This record gives sequence, structure tokens and C-alpha cells, in this order.
Amino acid sequence: METCDVLIIGSGLAAATLALSLPERLRVVMITKKALTDSSSQMAQGGIASVQADDDDFDAHVRDTLQAGAGLCDEARVRHVVENGPAALKWLIEQGVAFDRETSGYHLTREGGHSHRRILHVADATGNAVQTTLLARLKQAPNIEIRTQHLAVDLITGRKLGLDEATVHGAYVLDIAADQVNTIAAGHTVLATGGAGKAFLYTSNPDTATGDGIAMAWRAGCRVANLEFIQFHPTCLYHPQAKSFLITEAMRGEGALLRLPDGTRFMPEHDPRAELAPRDIVARAIDFEMKKRGLDCVYLDITHKPARFIIEHFPNIYARCKELGIDITQAWLPVAPATHYTCGGVMVDTAGRTDLANLYAIGETTSTGLHGANRLASNSLLECLVYGRSAASDIAQSPAAPGRPLPDWDESRVTDADEQVVITHNWHELRRFMWDYVGIIRTNKRLERASHRIRLLREEIDEFYSNFRVTNDLIELRNLVQTAELIVRCAQLRHESRGLHASRDYPETLPVARNTVLVPE
Repeated sequence: METCDVLIIGSGLAAATLALSLPERLRVVMITKKALTDSSSQMAQGGIASVQADDDDFDAHVRDTLQAGAGLCDEARVRHVVENGPAALKWLIEQGVAFDRETSGYHLTREGGHSHRRILHVADATGNAVQTTLLARLKQAPNIEIRTQHLAVDLITGRKLGLDEATVHGAYVLDIAADQVNTIAAGHTVLATGGAGKAFLYTSNPDTATGDGIAMAWRAGCRVANLEFIQFHPTCLYHPQAKSFLITEAMRGEGALLRLPDGTRFMPEHDPRAELAPRDIVARAIDFEMKKRGLDCVYLDITHKPARFIIEHFPNIYARCKELGIDITQAWLPVAPATHYTCGGVMVDTAGRTDLANLYAIGETTSTGLHGANRLASNSLLECLVYGRSAASDIAQSPAAPGRPLPDWDESRVTDADEQVVITHNWHELRRFMWDYVGIIRTNKRLERASHRIRLLREEIDEFYSNFRVTNDLIELRNLVQTAELIVRCAQLRHESRGLHASRDYPETLPVARNTVLVPE
């Protein structure tokens, strides 16, 4: 067994912000299951929303967030994030992130659902710029030890130790390269593991988005909320050689238009804000048009803008599409919706504290009350910054040294798996039926079918987990199936259509918005 003051599970923006905001007197261990750069934060294109312009204000940003959230945002939490945004951005700039500038200051773009230009960005690869800067800082920090190829298996709770206490004492961690499970005792443990996009067949998320933090927190005894609200990004590139390549919402913010194959614009018929409507509306509109006309995709057209403007504002998208034979200065981009963001998750307070003592959760793995029934574009990286700093401040003021000795991981009654193909088959089956039955438009019958299949998968996976040594694939599949079950349960409990949850059986929106909260038995 080894010990540390703070164990951080994850390496995205929330995790990096937290680690760098902790005092150097604390020994920090950060684990990530692949490379440091394998996170949704790294892939973020658009930018970070924050009030910067003279004609903008906090009230406007709060109002836009509440409207996008379809009545389910916690206004106090929204205001907490929005009002702490400028300070968080100032901290990020001090770390060395060079946001795009123009003569009068930072260049601010606009995205769907925003009433003002307030998105700070680095061309169309903001996440890469931010993560590259912060990861370089992490590697220089004397108190932070980074371990790649390390995957958390489960949290170690007081209940698992036979104690009558709701406390987390650390985690069991699989060293993938060594094929060995180690015990790490920690004064504070932080879940910053991202979302669960890989539960669905088509997603903009990296392979790491397997719902690990949500599943571990649930098994440990934490409440989860609003997991039915899975955001589908309206515009992922539809191309056989472009896996999970997102076309940033900022392109529509700069004037790109959505068209049918014959060139007809269709968004004005679905919403008066047209292409600048919130993501849930645009994604449903595209889904409607595709199903109505039997289309594989629709098209995003920015060819009416000068070529120089397009290349300067969207250099990475331009380069990637050019590699695939699409010149976006002259041709329309084929696009279709894909799973993008998990709006619900582990319930936390404004400091990132969960239901269990010494366990924090930050970033996409959480339900903070900021996003409600639909996340406003570019609020996610802002949430990572604000909550990463808030959690760091709370941990610094609440010292907790690793306590009692923890038992080693027990492999005495398991053997090596004889058929890994079972895991592969279950993984593909889950992703396919989640896409078909728990996608953009839902019905009671589809959700029941998904629930039935999840129960069968759970039985197989639980048996596999009990009898064979753990592997990276088994741990991820176990977490993904658990998270998928929670998504479906939340969806079945919501008898209305609101935000990202659209039901044919319950097409109306109820007059009072209520959170869907699941409580472990």
C-alpha cells in the first residue's frame, strides 16, 4: 500500500486545474488510464464561455444558461460558475494559455444559445492549447506525480472495510503495463474521469469516456442525477475515415448554414434562432430531417465566407477536411449528430464534495446544477476551471491524512479469462442498442428494451468480474454498463420531454421542472 494526500483520477482540464491549484505541501498522485492527452478536454474545439466584453454582463450569461437548460438549472450554481469565470480565465492566462487576440483585446466568438460574443478560443483547437500548457506545468510541479496507463478499479470505502462510516479512503488501481492492481490510500480522492459517450455507437468522445467516475461513485454509495440528459452534438463530420471528428459550433456562430442535399436551409422552420439555436434543438432538427427524408447526413455550408477568413478561424478543421478530400472553402461538409456530453452525473456541492467524506468529483462526471436539461455551448470547460479551483480551495482548507492500513487487492479466487471475445461482443452490443433505443428520440418501449438487455449484460459481466482477473477492457465495460443502466433508469423516470430528453410517449413539458435523482440502496 502507498499513500498520498490527494489522489486525482483523470487528466482533463478539471483534473489539471485542481492539481495545479493545490498547495505544494500536499503530495498529489494523478492517474490516467491512457496518455495524459487522452481526454475530451484535449479534443475541445470551440472555447471557453466567460463574460469579457463591455456590452456583456453576468446576468446575460446566466440568462442564456438558464434558457438553454430548459428550466432545470440551479440558478445559484449557474451564478457561482458565471461570476467566478473571469477570475478562472485570468488564472488560465497566467499559466500561459495564449487565447486569440484582435486589436481591441481578445477575439470573442459566439455559439448557439449565447446572446453575446463571449467565447475565448485558440483558433479551433482550444482544448489542445489549454491542455498542452497545463500538462507542461504539471510535469514541472515537484509535488505532483503523474502515472499514465493506470486505471482505477474501485473506490475503497468505509463500508467495504466493515466500518459504519460514509468515507472514501482511496482506490484500487490497475497498473495496465504491469498487469497488477495496487492499493493507494489517500486523504482526499477526486473523480475527474469525464463522461460516458462511449456508451453510444456514434460519439465525438475519446475512447476514455466510459463513465468510470459515475459508476465508481454509484457503487460507493453516491447519488447521481439527470443522467437522461445526454447531449448530442449536431455536427460531427460524416465520413468513413473521420472517427469522432467534431465540427465546432463556432462555425455556425460565424455564419455557417445547415442545408439539405438540394441546398435548402431547414433550421428556420424549426426555430427562429435557426443555426444559432441551442444544441438540443439543432440536433433534433437534423435527426428529424434525416429520418423524414432517409438521409445519412445533412450539410454545413460556410463557403459564402472568404477563404482567408475560414482558414484563419478554423485551421484545424480546414486541414483535416482537406486530408479527406473536402475543401471547406468551396464545398459543404457532410455532418450528422453524435453523442457529445453527459449533462448529469455524480451529485456535488459548489466545492465538488460528494455524498461521501473525502470524495470529490469535478468536470463532466458530475451533476452540478449548471447544465440543467441541456448544456450551453462552451460552458463545460468553464465548469472544469471553476470547480477545479473550488475543490482545490476546499481540500487545502480541510486537511485529511491517509488513515488506517488498507487491504491489498484479493486475486486468490480468480483465474485468467479464457474468452476475452465475450467482452468485445458485449461492448458492441451495448453501444448499438443504446444508440438505437436511448438516442435523440425515445419511447417507453425502446427504453424497456434497453433496460432488458442491460440486465442480461450485467449478469454476464458480474459473473465474469467475479471469476476472472480484471483487465482494462473488463473494468471499462463494467463501468459503461453500470452507467448505461443509470441513464436508462433516469430516462424512464422522466415523464415529459425537456431539453435533451425527447419522448414520443410524453411529448409535453411539465409546468414544474424537477431533477431526476437516483439513490443507491
